[in-house]
Amino acid sequence: MIIISIFLAFGAAAAAGWRAYRLKKEVWQFAARTEQALDDILSGRGLCAEQEEVRDTLWGKCGEKLSQADRIWKQKEEAAVAEKRRMKALISDISHQTRTPIANMKLYLEFLQEEELSERGEEFLKNLGRQTDKLDFLLQSMVKMSRLEAGIIQIKSEPGNLYETLTKSVTEIVPAAAAKQIELSVDCEEAYILRHDSKWTEEAIFNVLDNAVKYTGPFGKIHVKVIRQEIFTRISISDTGKGILPERQAEIFARFYREPEVHEESGVGIGLYLTRKILELQGGYIEVKSQAGMGAEFCLYLPNE
Repeated sequence: MIIISIFLAFGAAAAAGWRAYRLKKEVWQFAARTEQALDDILSGRGLCAEQEEVRDTLWGKCGEKLSQADRIWKQKEEAAVAEKRRMKALISDISHQTRTPIANMKLYLEFLQEEELSERGEEFLKNLGRQTDKLDFLLQSMVKMSRLEAGIIQIKSEPGNLYETLTKSVTEIVPAAAAKQIELSVDCEEAYILRHDSKWTEEAIFNVLDNAVKYTGPFGKIHVKVIRQEIFTRISISDTGKGILPERQAEIFARFYREPEVHEESGVGIGLYLTRKILELQGGYIEVKSQAGMGAEFCLYLPNE
């Protein structure tokens, strides 16, 4: 009787051990197959279709759910790509449709400037010219913003001469600064090599310089300085303008934000927003240091590597 009991206990222990071994093996197989499935999904390869029928196992249930998630992910990805194509076509169409009438308006304005007009007619013509330029600037800014937000414009950072990029931005703002007799100065090495997108970085710097000229009074000063730090290169643009209240400094980088006191100045409140987006797409950022009535310093940061 004792021998039979020992034999039964040994058999029960062996059966329990076998079940534990099979369970452990199934857990390891499940972990390995789940890891492989996730790798396939993340790499874009997708899950391989399995011929075996779904069994009432841990992997059978989980594998089917992962397969469904993979199919949904791909459908959404394809829909996003299609939406981006539609958005690109729409923005291009808007850009094209608005460019032609604005160009025609400017041409007609040139014709009118050659005509003899009354003093009041001359005044109306000048106002019409200013409004046409403002409309052109607004539409161009809106198209740029839409392209950046839709991911249509791809930032291409590559080694380039930052001094040359900076020079293009400063050269473009010189006429406006000269009209107000603002002193412009630049402190940057002529052979400063940094990875950046030259075209869009030029746009970002110009937007800050444009604001500095607008909000700095006649005979003011604007100074641009490039400093290489440990991780980032800092492009500092300081002015002697009206300054910005501390409670507004977080808002100025939002779309369409304009301070209440400057609505008489030209602009639509997109420049600093575009600058922030352009820098972020290159792994950088922007900050402002200012006090009301004491000018402002905008610091644009681009990564050194």
